[in-house]
Amino acid sequence: MLSHTRAALALLFAATMTFGQTTTPSPVRARDLGVPFDGAPGQFNAITDVPGVEVGSTTLIRGEGALKVGEGPVRTGVTVILPRGAKNVDPVYAGWFSLNGNGEMTGTTWVEESGFLEGPVAITNTHSVGVVRDSMIAWGLEHGAHAQDWALPVVAETWDGWLNDINGFHVNKEDVFAALDSAKPGAVAEGNIGGGTGMVCYGFKGGTGTASRVLGKDQGGFTVGVLVQCNCGRRPQLVIAGVPVGKEIPVEQSHAGVSEPALPGSEQRGEVGSIIIVVATDAPLLPHQLKRIARRASLGLARTGSVSGNGSGDIFIAFSTANPHADREPGPNMVSTVSNERITPLFEATVEATEEAIVNAMVGAKTMTGIDGHTVVRLPHDKLEQVLKKYGR
Repeated sequence: MLSHTRAALALLFAATMTFGQTTTPSPVRARDLGVPFDGAPGQFNAITDVPGVEVGSTTLIRGEGALKVGEGPVRTGVTVILPRGAKNVDPVYAGWFSLNGNGEMTGTTWVEESGFLEGPVAITNTHSVGVVRDSMIAWGLEHGAHAQDWALPVVAETWDGWLNDINGFHVNKEDVFAALDSAKPGAVAEGNIGGGTGMVCYGFKGGTGTASRVLGKDQGGFTVGVLVQCNCGRRPQLVIAGVPVGKEIPVEQSHAGVSEPALPGSEQRGEVGSIIIVVATDAPLLPHQLKRIARRASLGLARTGSVSGNGSGDIFIAFSTANPHADREPGPNMVSTVSNERITPLFEATVEATEEAIVNAMVGAKTMTGIDGHTVVRLPHDKLEQVLKKYGR
């Protein structure tokens, strides 16, 4: 009897390691290291500071050593953002923008046409977009979450093939369901989490990051939250708080076990990463205004040094949780909106939160070894503090 109990516990432990669902926030964030960001963050300094927004993830970490396609090593996952939480399927106004289109975000033609985001946003690796999309439809059917008789989910990706067996198709329906079912408000884990598990950013370990900004009462008191999956940039480009951090940290300190020309983002290979940025706000904005907000994420990305190279898929989406039931039948429906003359503070908040979310992703990430011994080290916290001090920041 005891042996059966132990076997059951072992299986439970193995399943936990496989799904690796982590909702504990990273113990150290960029502000803890003294990075001087502009703007006032919300309670959690996360996209979930926007009331109603929930985030869930499934992290898959299995195996080590040589790549065996279909077996591993596995370093990937999926992250989901639910605009109004799992129990409220009311669509939200949305707009999207592609800074460089060498990537994928499904469902955006309907977002563009209708002005609505109908359901969650999911982010995963490049070769798992299809299964995540189909699984989101299946989850929506089970939960009565479809606004129409059909579904056009928004699923985005970045490439984790440097660390992960990306051609092994390890993300499955159960992983997507687990991420959606685990979604919750509050603190959001960062770094090697969910879809960001196997990502590389500016030559250091990248992944999932988030941040928020709260406007003053005189500016409406609105909240803007950002979540990124960052896998972009070359090491010499990295800028943090205006300081050329990437140039101050030698390349041998960012990777191990491989020659520099082979690395993603090297001068020889060029930029082969991507970044997905999701912006949420409770400010009452219409779809065309939300497209303007999504564009401003580009400026937050630029603050960290990116030039959005040819090989990078830099695709952004913004949504507003204001104006509930804006699509209620048969209408007409009354909606409110911020005037264009008062939208600039929301632009600024988007830029600031995007910049901080990217840095939070890197600070929260940990050194990871994946396929064929490829190792990507985290951004060293002590050296970051030293470089900032050197430049008087």
